[in-house]
Amino acid sequence: MNRPIHRTQFLRGDLSGGRQGIRPPWSKPEAVFTDACERCGDCIQRCPEQILIKGSGGFPQVDFSLGPCTFCHACVEACRYPVFESTDAALATPWKLEISITQDCLSTRGIVCRSCADACERAAIRFQLQTRGRSIPHVLDSHCNGCGECFAVCPSQAISILPGQRDCAA
Repeated sequence: MNRPIHRTQFLRGDLSGGRQGIRPPWSKPEAVFTDACERCGDCIQRCPEQILIKGSGGFPQVDFSLGPCTFCHACVEACRYPVFESTDAALATPWKLEISITQDCLSTRGIVCRSCADACERAAIRFQLQTRGRSIPHVLDSHCNGCGECFAVCPSQAISILPGQRDCAA
């Protein structure tokens, strides 16, 4: 899929647009976000989960290896710049993410593991039993809110969370 790249991506040498980190929840589209964000770090300091880090170019991004997002709104409330969408709307989704489980998943190799599903409060990961004792994990998009709870608990680092085109349920 060819996505147009923003000038900051071009200047960082990211000609494919593939290095974009996951912005905090309710962030505006990447081009708007990088134009308006002053990289002050207020959102990073206010995050109670401490999952926001300075990413490429000093822009805040989420690091799910540090833990899940609880959608507490602290980052939105801390920001003085117009980089976030309103969180007041009943249907406001926190972000668009693509969550997938790779072939590195222990369960697909016949090793019993359900760490991701056990950690998911919304039951967004289900396992389908296959022959030879293998179970194939599936992410139910309609249940997933993109919190990242599954990411850090995966012993084989088989969970991939990327900025994407699908809406996660709030």
